[in-house]
Amino acid sequence: MNPLPKFEILYGAAFPILLYRLDQGEVFKAESGSMVAMDGHLELAAKMEGGIMQGLARKFLSGEKAFFQYVTAPKGPGEAYFAPTYPGSIFPVELNGSARLRIQKDGFLAGTADVALETISQGLAKGLFSKEGFFILRASGTGILFLSSYGAIHPLQLQPGQVVNIDNGHLVAWNDDLRYEIRKASKSIVTSITSGEGLVCSFTGPGTVYIQTRNPANLTVAKA
Repeated sequence: MNPLPKFEILYGAAFPILLYRLDQGEVFKAESGSMVAMDGHLELAAKMEGGIMQGLARKFLSGEKAFFQYVTAPKGPGEAYFAPTYPGSIFPVELNGSARLRIQKDGFLAGTADVALETISQGLAKGLFSKEGFFILRASGTGILFLSSYGAIHPLQLQPGQVVNIDNGHLVAWNDDLRYEIRKASKSIVTSITSGEGLVCSFTGPGTVYIQTRNPANLTVAKA
């Protein structure tokens, strides 16, 4: 009999839910408020990842929640379910201990215990014009990180020297060492504005950029 997989992403790309199976003694972290259900013998706690200063930085600088949920399995293995805020995708990314990942606001859903998260600055120009704000999350360590998005997530694999311009509202995450800058969508300022794009993030490979197929700003407009 084959063992059950460590995790499953259920119900497709529109309204997915993450099922994670904890071993006894294992710890699993998730975005505050994302836990949907869990076995009764599992335990749930709220902690500030990286301490008080990092927690306050996430809340007041990046717009993220100060606390993360920690689900533990002290008495035996168990199952827990997690869901993102937006209708869209859940995408697993494996961190190998050397590569780091920058994540835009609301892009982090959950991760294994050895995935570390910190709040970092993008700098003045990128913070003003990237739509992601001055501060974003950076993930490092070893384990599996689960990204969430509005719409499906598509990884773009950039070759050395390859340049890709991405609408800022469609960014989810990117390799920490990827070079990028903010520039006009076209050579003309007028065309950039009238095209509806304005400014874009221009990435230069090698590396991976994770994009989402929908823009959360359009959801906000539709709700209004």
